[in-house]
Amino acid sequence: MIDIHCHILPGVDDGPESNYKSIDLARVAVQQGIHTIVATPHHIPGSYTNTREEIIRKVNSFNEQLKSEKISLTVLPGQEPRISGTLMEQLEQGDILTLNDKQSSLLIEFPKDHVPKYTEKLFYDLLLKGISPIIVHPEQNLEILENPEVLYQLIKRGAYAQVDAESVAGKIGRKAKKFSLELIKAKQVQFIGSNAHNTTKRSFKMEQALKELKKGFGNDMIDMFMVNAEKAISGEPVFKEEPDRVKKVKTFALFK
Repeated sequence: MIDIHCHILPGVDDGPESNYKSIDLARVAVQQGIHTIVATPHHIPGSYTNTREEIIRKVNSFNEQLKSEKISLTVLPGQEPRISGTLMEQLEQGDILTLNDKQSSLLIEFPKDHVPKYTEKLFYDLLLKGISPIIVHPEQNLEILENPEVLYQLIKRGAYAQVDAESVAGKIGRKAKKFSLELIKAKQVQFIGSNAHNTTKRSFKMEQALKELKKGFGNDMIDMFMVNAEKAISGEPVFKEEPDRVKKVKTFALFK
């Protein structure tokens, strides 16, 4: 498997605090059947500053550590920038890092409670540059839960979406799992990622998630996610169908 969303680099965000813990996380990834990970540290102005150049340097260093530990895992450079009005400016300055630095796909994180009004314009500008925005864990955004039309319109206009494995596996609640599966059924999701941060509460749930996908959709859906991950890290066009609409989810007691 290829995991396009993981916080495996040590000491850069809310992922592993040390090299030792990052190496442990890498071992768990291999046990889950993952052979390639895109390291996607948070890049949030005022909270975490992880620029393109710094991430590439740290990924190269971490890959050397994996070799010395004889761990069969390849880590590629990526980033999880929080959406902001200055994102295009940061991109022009060279601070924003696309998946595997291919200038093809870019993870975008929304605030938990809303989708900024300028999102559609920003995505349009990214698409004009040939960069496809990938909305991470939309199933956990309160505005999208209340009004799924917001995500539908963004996907219809060229964006992609990635749900977290822990959501699909039901590890953060029944409603998040249900909404994730509804989004997948409606062809609004093109990727699944671990969003793993550590080996305890936020570890890899890819095996459990794939079992749920097989049960609900069959192997073809799993194959689509796996092929799309490979295409994304190679900078190739991603498979995408015309999306359908889904109904809103009641947000009270969401993660129960």
